[in-house]
Amino acid sequence: QVQLVESGGGLVQPGGSLRLSCAASGEVFSIRAMGWYRQAPGKQRELVASIPNGSSPNYVDSVKGRFIITRDNAKNTVSLQMNSLEPEDTAVYYCNARLYYGGAWRTGWGQGTQVTVSS
Repeated sequence: QVQLVESGGGLVQPGGSLRLSCAASGEVFSIRAMGWYRQAPGKQRELVASIPNGSSPNYVDSVKGRFIITRDNAKNTVSLQMNSLEPEDTAVYYCNARLYYGGAWRTGWGQGTQVTVSS
């Protein structure tokens, strides 16, 4: 069974940095886009950043210039470096990927990791 396993997150002061990582475990044959979503209390889940296979990353306007998404195709991992964090970045962050395994393309989600930005 293929899973997306996240690590990172936690509590940080405004202006600080955190790094989230996500690894696809199991027998994955191919991965298309990988990305990170977040969901704050009372709000809809939103796409924060995505990185297609072999293409440039995309970011929601609110994190441009502060967050950097990278992927390692050899390790089937995606990371999100978050700098200059603001209280508005507080949310549960979810890893997402389009994966090929078991004979089909499937959308996978991580379990979610809490990021809290507060003084």
